[in-house]
Amino acid sequence: MQLLGLYVVVFLKCFLGVFGQQVHPRHNVADLHWKPATATWYGSPDGDGSDGGACGYGSLVDVKPFRARVGAVSPVLFKNGEGCGACYKVRCLDKSICSRRAVTIIVTDECPGGYCSNGNTHFDLSGAAFGRMAISGENGQLRNRGEIPVIYRRTPCKYPGKNIAFHVNEGSTDYWLSLLVEFEDGDGDVGSMHIREAGGTEWLEMNHVWGANWCIIRGPLKGPFSVKLTTLSTGRTLSAREVIPRNWAAKATYTSRLNFFH
Repeated sequence: MQLLGLYVVVFLKCFLGVFGQQVHPRHNVADLHWKPATATWYGSPDGDGSDGGACGYGSLVDVKPFRARVGAVSPVLFKNGEGCGACYKVRCLDKSICSRRAVTIIVTDECPGGYCSNGNTHFDLSGAAFGRMAISGENGQLRNRGEIPVIYRRTPCKYPGKNIAFHVNEGSTDYWLSLLVEFEDGDGDVGSMHIREAGGTEWLEMNHVWGANWCIIRGPLKGPFSVKLTTLSTGRTLSAREVIPRNWAAKATYTSRLNFFH
């Protein structure tokens, strides 16, 4: 019953999502100014962070380039899932124990309560990422401090050798198609997605469901599908022609020949 309830919620969000679309201002994703925040860590001390997460990346968080760079962020940065995939540099401030080196993290999860509540800007990092902010040999001592003050800034995501990929989510059919974006460099986030059917000229708008997942209810949908992605932060657009084949399958991932940096 719980699984059925989840599918109903996802269906309704997909169907009604078009009425909640917003227009976001455009700006440069690279922020030269550091801002104050706080940080904690979770999982094992030298671990890679959690499996999965509220963005829906699943097992991707356990392998490079995500591995040990994952982070959960407070709602102010999570943005109801539209902040998924964004990259930040985070640096701690205590010169007695912190290095001047910032760690780069990728938003893969949300921390909704505790330190992350009440409008606070907070990063809950993997043990490995948290420890890397320390000077040599002081990783454990830094982790022992628990919550620490940090500074952060937005930075472009970089996935050398990787092109944008589209994962077809479980449960997708010719009438309900749900996609997850993977390895988007540059802005990292997604503001809107559209698909175009085989032989079609119209771009069909998808709706944001949860995390980094988007869907469309229409049908029967006929592949191959081209996918157009527009970033949330700067409004950059990329179109991957016929990236999802005619005989597509649910739970399969299809890699394009494109990314924003190459």
